[in-house]
Amino acid sequence: MPFRPDRPYNDLPTLPPNQDLETKAVLKACITARAALAELKVSGELIPNQSVLINSIPLLEAQASSEIENIVTTTDRMFRFAGDVGHSPDPATKEALRYRTALHQGFQLLKERPVSTTMAIEICRTIKGIDLDIRATPGTALYNEATGKVIYTPPEGRDLLRGKLSNWERYIHEAEDIDPLIRLAVMHYQFEAIHPFTDGNGRTGRVLNLLYLVDKGLLNIPVLYLSRYIIGNKRAYYDHLQRVTTEGAWEDWILYMLAGIRETAEWSNRKIHAIRDLLDDTGARMRRELPKIYSRELAEVIFVNPYCRISDVVSAGIAKRQAAAVYLKALVDADILAEVKSGRENLYINPRLLELLTGNGLNDV
Repeated sequence: MPFRPDRPYNDLPTLPPNQDLETKAVLKACITARAALAELKVSGELIPNQSVLINSIPLLEAQASSEIENIVTTTDRMFRFAGDVGHSPDPATKEALRYRTALHQGFQLLKERPVSTTMAIEICRTIKGIDLDIRATPGTALYNEATGKVIYTPPEGRDLLRGKLSNWERYIHEAEDIDPLIRLAVMHYQFEAIHPFTDGNGRTGRVLNLLYLVDKGLLNIPVLYLSRYIIGNKRAYYDHLQRVTTEGAWEDWILYMLAGIRETAEWSNRKIHAIRDLLDDTGARMRRELPKIYSRELAEVIFVNPYCRISDVVSAGIAKRQAAAVYLKALVDADILAEVKSGRENLYINPRLLELLTGNGLNDV
């Protein structure tokens, strides 16, 4: 039957798509995207303390991916509350932080098993903060925000959805004759078209994209800020997804995703180099101006999160609480950190790192 947006798309074709995906234009774009990812993978190794990267770019990704779904917070609030167990952030920030948690969780799960339906369920549960499963009840539909019209009704029936997810899972791991970046684009479309959950599908799918790149050895850690590209090209993102459904326009969709991977890999690479340079400069300044407290470990701990706490220094094994407070106070006096009060707690902000990560001013690399 022909596609109708107001009817469940139970006839969603299984994978692989019934057309040649490796067109000349796609293969050319694939080469440049792979090169940019390879450079990003190398850059990720420039900072020995991987926590510096795992706690920065993925947090930016979490904020942007949530914004795509109209869950709006700021990167400043994300960093402020990322390590705060004593205060409850606003609901939007709390939900966006769960995305970051889901990405970390999935990264750990990759050590045990590849990207799978089971992993998708666990990720979506974390993102939504509820115990959910593949949807079983009918009535799910996607609407045009401007007109209110139904633009897509995903397949219905838990058994049908599980069957399509099994096909999805086999394709992404067994279609070895297709480049993994092309498979990633196909994988993302198909997951969103299956729409296996009542909510959280877009964010779950975007977490899976990053995990798939790690799973296939194209990245060591999930530091590709892909949602940055989608936010900047949001209308095209949804248009291309829709045109695969209505017209079978796979080439345009794959080219869109490859352009996003290339552009954000280049951006993430520049950002990592800027973080490393700032870390090296800060460490050199500490060694020069504060030789009595300097250690590379202390320099790195104030780069793990731009909002540092005394407990962070203690947890890193650098000093006990009283000495840690003295160290951070000395960094404030040297104008390396800035001190602010948050309830009963003092926060020590790394303003140059925060500016670099939030993209304000000249540091928006």
